[in-house]
Amino acid sequence: MRFAILLWLFAIGVALPLTAGDRVPQSRADMTFSFVPLVKSAAPAVVNIYAQRQVDRRAHSPFADDPFFGNFFQNFGAQRPRIENSLGSGVLVSSDGLIVSNYHVVAQATSIRVVLQDRREYQAQVLLSDEDADLAVLQLLAAPVLPFLTLRESETVEVGELALAIGNPFGVGQTVSSGIISGLARSGAAIGNQRGYFIQTDAPINPGNSGGALVDMQGRLIGINTSILTRSGGSNGIGFAIPASLVEQFVAQARAGASSFQRPWAGLKAQTLTSDISDTLGLRPYEGILLTELHPQSPFRAAGFQIGDIVKDVNGAAVTTPEEMLYRLSVTGLGAFAEITRLRDGRARVITVELSAAPNIPPAIETVLSGNSILSGLRISTINPAIQERYKLSWTSFGFVILDAGPLGARIRLRVGDVILAVNGEPLEQLQDIDRRLRAANGRGEIVVLRGARRLALRFRL
Repeated sequence: MRFAILLWLFAIGVALPLTAGDRVPQSRADMTFSFVPLVKSAAPAVVNIYAQRQVDRRAHSPFADDPFFGNFFQNFGAQRPRIENSLGSGVLVSSDGLIVSNYHVVAQATSIRVVLQDRREYQAQVLLSDEDADLAVLQLLAAPVLPFLTLRESETVEVGELALAIGNPFGVGQTVSSGIISGLARSGAAIGNQRGYFIQTDAPINPGNSGGALVDMQGRLIGINTSILTRSGGSNGIGFAIPASLVEQFVAQARAGASSFQRPWAGLKAQTLTSDISDTLGLRPYEGILLTELHPQSPFRAAGFQIGDIVKDVNGAAVTTPEEMLYRLSVTGLGAFAEITRLRDGRARVITVELSAAPNIPPAIETVLSGNSILSGLRISTINPAIQERYKLSWTSFGFVILDAGPLGARIRLRVGDVILAVNGEPLEQLQDIDRRLRAANGRGEIVVLRGARRLALRFRL
């Protein structure tokens, strides 16, 4: 019936109002719509990054994996230094040459060369980097005033928006690809080893695009392209970008002189409200996270939170995973106050929590073995919340954590972050006990360490 009326109105010449989507092109520009003006504006702020790193490789021992002979062939073959090159992209975020890229593009680099769109080249140095977030902030050396991208508030980004990915895929040169924002709040649990909160896009992203820009239709930076989900090694239309709001916090800390990124410390552990958990608690699923552990020094505990409470949102933004809550706290920033909505016994209450770094309480005490010690150069520290956070240790960890294994410690396979539990069967009370026990055993030893969740016994003879 409606179709017949519309046909009749058209036949008698009645003019019908057009919606925005029905607008007839009025000019040649309308008929040849393109991203050319946007690309001309944004592309000069996207750079290519060439990083070099020196890697010392030792010839592989045929006994390397043998539980007995492996100890006797640890130094098999001569070390062969080799130069490795990596290629990636970066984004200028200020006129004075501040660049944001991915950590994996510049990690352990001994030389970093940045090439602008107009082929000018500059050296750069890393100011701040963080492996977990896969972000790094670089400073161009002796660069003039340069074009840059402004950062867009991530909370305003919506699914379905058009977006452009700009970078240097496969080293072929600067390339632009288009797509849409496919999803928000993608958790790092599904993206390699990264943790956090990501923006998903179907704009093609390939190797070499890492560190490049994801921009909106106003030329503002939505995020830093970081990874793809793929089986073939190429883009399958599922790419991820680190939100610009987190990038802003990295830039602020880099300008303040920090060399590593400090996240607000929540001092808690939580889990997603799955359907089973929600049914048990009488809640709707995926509307918050359930607190399962609280550190004695947690700012959430100090603010009145308890185990079993539900964190529903942070500053009005809903959280559905622990990684998402960490992201919300990180973009709020150290020294700020976060408004947390707590659910307890079916009642909601907004609680203010002051955000700070993990406390160095009691103060960590570092000790280094002297030159005449058996494990000369071994450096360890007592454990407190700040150390636990830095080395990703369990809250229940005790003893001493290794900060530097030293030359001999590295030979017997000690690693930074290992927690020493015992030496030759006895708990370690102070670092000097190591020397005494090894000398008493004529250089034979067994050091028991906690490495992640594994308890290892390293046997050796010096």
